[in-house]
Amino acid sequence: MATTLEDPVALPELSNNEIARYSRHLILPEVGMEGQQKLKAAKVLCVGTGGLGAPLTYYLAAAGVGTLGLVDFDVVDESNLQRQIIHSTADVGRPKIESAAEKLKALNPHLNIVKHETMLTSENAMEIIKDYDIVADGTDNFPTRYLVNDACVMSGNKPNAYASIFRFEGQASVFATEDGPCYRCLYPEPPPPGLVPSCAEGGVLGILPGLLGVIQATEVIKLILGKGDPLIGRLLLVDSLGMKFRELKLRKNPDCPVCGTHPTVTKLIDYQQFCGIAPEPKPADVNGTVVQNGIPQISAVELKKRLDNKDDIFVLDVREQYEYQIANLGAKLIPLGEVPARFGELDKEREIVVHCKMGGRSQKAAEFLAQNGFKKIWNLTGGITAWSNDVDPTVPKY
Repeated sequence: MATTLEDPVALPELSNNEIARYSRHLILPEVGMEGQQKLKAAKVLCVGTGGLGAPLTYYLAAAGVGTLGLVDFDVVDESNLQRQIIHSTADVGRPKIESAAEKLKALNPHLNIVKHETMLTSENAMEIIKDYDIVADGTDNFPTRYLVNDACVMSGNKPNAYASIFRFEGQASVFATEDGPCYRCLYPEPPPPGLVPSCAEGGVLGILPGLLGVIQATEVIKLILGKGDPLIGRLLLVDSLGMKFRELKLRKNPDCPVCGTHPTVTKLIDYQQFCGIAPEPKPADVNGTVVQNGIPQISAVELKKRLDNKDDIFVLDVREQYEYQIANLGAKLIPLGEVPARFGELDKEREIVVHCKMGGRSQKAAEFLAQNGFKKIWNLTGGITAWSNDVDPTVPKY
């Protein structure tokens, strides 16, 4: 175990109030007074206070982990509340880190909370991680997962309690220990950009991050106590629909570029670039019109004006059928994946405005259509979400 909690002499004492609070731990022989003192002495960094971070931090706080570091820079959105149980309706619009810290302190006033209200980057990761014994990765994107992994390895094999979720499935493991594999041993290369949809695009069962976040918290506590069999060298796969748990054995890769015998990555890199995520091209201003990668952009307000003026504009929706059922503008629906096979249904002579939920998928569709001879293509900036925000608030946001 790569924590700093091995010397009982250095362990903090428990107050009478703490003894009463943690009494159900204290009567467990596997925990006892010494184990609870180890928990109090422990410092755990939780990266993210969202779906995974909510149950993870709640249970670590309740268990008596002495210091919790929180890393987050996002604000609470109404769509978070279906799964991010540490936040409430009244917190919508607040920084997540403030909302989470408030709930955790209310749950356990003995808790020391350190707030890092920032994005974890190659420039700050080593400095932030250095003061903690264990890191719990509750992020939802590949660049940050690789960043957390590499920083943990380079910080002297600091354990990384990892989990990820998508739709109805999740996985968990403990990476970056001295003897076990790291995240790169399992996934040497990230998937191509866009291949794995985000939870915002693909959805997630609200209870799933609860399952995986609790598993993460369990692994953190086991590591602190030095008890049980942590998920080192094992990948736990969770299928919530089938309620099945499977396990894959993992091995340390001697040729791993980060934790192998001859590492080639010895300092933190540009993880956006590593994951193939190119920086957004800067929009150009052409005669007062914003143009993104050759596609003119139109705002929801401007589109509404032109439709009200009876301009001959055809609106194309490239979202999925299930999204269309949630909210739509009455436009023709051709999901993005079907556009290459169905663009023959569109009139090249008409002016076409393409939209999706936020503007990303429609930009891709517009670029494809432009490459195939369509000359009058616009992308709706902000998608149907912008339409709801700026034009018609009766259109549901999701």
